[in-house]
Amino acid sequence: MESRRGPLKSAVPSNVVSLVRRCSRTACGRPAVATLTYVYADSTAVLGPLATYAEPHCYDLCAEHSERLTAPRGWEVVRLADGSAPPRPSGDDLEALANAVREAARPQERAAEAGGNGGRSGADPMEVARRGHLRVLRSPES
Repeated sequence: MESRRGPLKSAVPSNVVSLVRRCSRTACGRPAVATLTYVYADSTAVLGPLATYAEPHCYDLCAEHSERLTAPRGWEVVRLADGSAPPRPSGDDLEALANAVREAARPQERAAEAGGNGGRSGADPMEVARRGHLRVLRSPES
């Protein structure tokens, strides 16, 4: 549409909005995958999954920049799991699994050494093994 002075211009400039949010780092055009927020009161940098909305005091980072993130001296970096990737087992998880396997094998060893009833007098002849308050019973033969 035109007026006497030329084409009509919008009072508010319109910028083309991209559907993909980009990394906030200078000269990086990669898509953002994480959001960085600083908690100044706790001297903590929190890196989590990409926020639903772009916030003015948060920084969107691409995968490369989020992996290489370091915090200022004296600050702590907290990395929140994004939930899209399965969590990797920690040393504690693997140790707990090994202990559970060892513990599960012990009642069978004791039952074999004691002649099948775990060394208890008057034990149920159907009981094969015991772990705490749980019992493993032999299936009745027809």
